Amino acid sequence: MTVRTRPALWWRAGIVLSAGLGLVLGESSLVYFTVQSNVIVLGYFIGAVYWMAERDTVDAPAPRLRGAATLYILITGLVSHILLQHGANPLPGLVSGPDRLAHWSSFFLHYVTPVMVLVDWLVLKPRNAAAWKDIPLWLAFPLGYAAVVLARNALFDDFPTPYPYFFFDPTSKGYGYVWGQIAQLTVEFVVLGALVVGLDRLGTLVAGTGRRVLAEEAQDSPDDHDAHDAQAAQLAHDAQTAQRAQAAQLAQGAQDDHGARGAQDPQH
Repeated sequence: MTVRTRPALWWRAGIVLSAGLGLVLGESSLVYFTVQSNVIVLGYFIGAVYWMAERDTVDAPAPRLRGAATLYILITGLVSHILLQHGANPLPGLVSGPDRLAHWSSFFLHYVTPVMVLVDWLVLKPRNAAAWKDIPLWLAFPLGYAAVVLARNALFDDFPTPYPYFFFDPTSKGYGYVWGQIAQLTVEFVVLGALVVGLDRLGTLVAGTGRRVLAEEAQDSPDDHDAHDAQAAQLAHDAQTAQRAQAAQLAQGAQDDHGARGAQDPQH
């Protein structure tokens, strides 16, 4: 079976399609973390699909980069749904109202792609590839993004999109509020990074448990057959032994009768 017939390749091709559609259908600028994280996912999984096809393997390359892409796209999905959309249902805008293409773009970028990448992280290989020490390295990108936004607005007053997200805007509540939001988000991202590593460990544990159960069942089944065969062989052996004993008794009886007749003949 080649990798081209394995679900892992096609699932990752689906991630490429989802991220690509989200980026193409929308008009968002690269200044948004949403767009940047989806570009990272798109680039990584294009490379992963190529790697898998060339090497005929279901294992994705560069596990550390895969973990980073997973964390960034989860940040995108959760921040959008909880902080920006306040938990609103994204489905109505897909079928009615203006700017349906923009809604579809947002749906792919903030929902479909994050969920597909999370499933990939939980289910597909390689497993047990993330390390706790990777978390600080992963956080360099979102923290660097925040630093670039603040530095850019300090240097360029006329930048077209000065504050991509409300928690970067100091105009109404000041920089104390902004730094407080960044500190809170940093803590949340650390927790989310730990969750990403923990889910990798959990996926490894579940997969290992499943393999052990299948192995035990595979071992139990031959034992049952062996026991049945041994029992049948023993019964056959016992039957043959009984037949031989019966034949020996008949032969002994015939010899005794012949001997008795031989002893009586001289008396006549």
